Formats: sequence, C-alpha cells, structure tokens
Amino acid sequence: MNFSTLLFFIISLGLGAGLGVGIYYFLSRRYNGKSNTVRESTVLLERIEKVFKVVMAEGYFTEIYNYQHDKSFWNLIKDKKKALVIAKAKVLVGYDFSKMRFHMAEGERKMVIDFFPDPEVLSMDTDYKFYDIEQGWLNRFQSDDYTSILNEAKQAMNEKALQSDLPRIATNQVQLMMFQLASTMNWKIDLQLPESNRKTLDEYSTYRPIDAGVNSLDIDTD
Repeated sequence: MNFSTLLFFIISLGLGAGLGVGIYYFLSRRYNGKSNTVRESTVLLERIEKVFKVVMAEGYFTEIYNYQHDKSFWNLIKDKKKALVIAKAKVLVGYDFSKMRFHMAEGERKMVIDFFPDPEVLSMDTDYKFYDIEQGWLNRFQSDDYTSILNEAKQAMNEKALQSDLPRIATNQVQLMMFQLASTMNWKIDLQLPESNRKTLDEYSTYRPIDAGVNSLDIDTD
C-alpha cells in the first residue's frame, strides 16, 4: 500500500465517522424526548342488576386522615411509617326502596307501609391525595398498605356522612315526595310501622336546631 492509498483510506474513514456522528446527532435532536406509550384496557361487565334507589341529598366533605404504623424488631429497633391523606368526596344519600315493605288496603286507595328503611349512602365519589409520606428502613409502605389506608379513609368518610344532617334531610325529602305524589293521585299513605322503626323514622324526621355560641375572649388591654 503506497502513501496515496493510505492517505485516501484515512480520509475516507474520517469522513465516514464524521458522517455517522452527524446522522446520530441529527436523529437524536429530532427524536429527543419522544416516547412510545402503549396503553391497554380491558373492561368486563360482570352483571346488571335492577335497582330502585333514589338520591335525596348530597353533601361535599373534606377529610384529613393521619396514618401511622409503628413496628418493633426484637424490642430493639423501632421503625415507623406514616402518611397524611387529604380526601375530598361527594356523598349521595338516599333510599333503597326495594327494602321497603308495604301493601295496598282492600277497597281503599291507600298504601300501608309496614317497614320504612333507613337512609343510606348510595354513592361516594372520592379523590385522595397523599402528603408527607415517611417510612423507615425496615418498615416500608407496600401496595397493600395504600389500599388499606384508602379503605379506612373511605369508611371514616362514610361514617361521618351518616352522622351529618344528610340522613335527616333525605328522610324529610322522601316523605315529602311520597305524600305529595300520593296526593296528586288521590291516594293516601298510612304508616303502620313497628315501634322501633317508627322511633328511628321520627328521629330522622325531626329537625334539630343548631346551637352556635361564641366563647368570650379575655383580652389584656394593658
């Protein structure tokens, strides 16, 4: 191989390497940041049920849920994990009329109600956000922990909703609807309930005044 052939070979190799680097740089600049995301979803319809549920009241709640779990290893090492969950929920309260028992009075345009169900939470649309998640070296969060936390937070929200004025409002709404509807069709409604059922219904139907008071503040004016 003479000098001119060697020089040509070196120049060709350099041009090829430079061209390759240029193409790589061009392609990397052009397609930088682009990714191909594949999403697959499978929706299975398990069953369809006929229901007679009527929403009578809805409420909006915000819950601050603190979770902490302490774990001890051989009574020597104590490790803990904790999280703060802020949940917002829209709660729908109403009645499942399939649980109501009634019969029609013979010879009269009257419906006799033998059992009136309690109001219940029919739906809860929730949005959860986790804050201040801390975990130790050995006591760490697992996927089941997050599921358990969300279930506990949802249960607490459900209990607070039933302790609020939503059941009372729903009960008054449903009675107003039933009696007005019966009146428009010249029917009567007769509540012949067991004593315990009547007491529960009366408790839900009674409006309770809200006591609001302001504690006096001792202000030092000196």
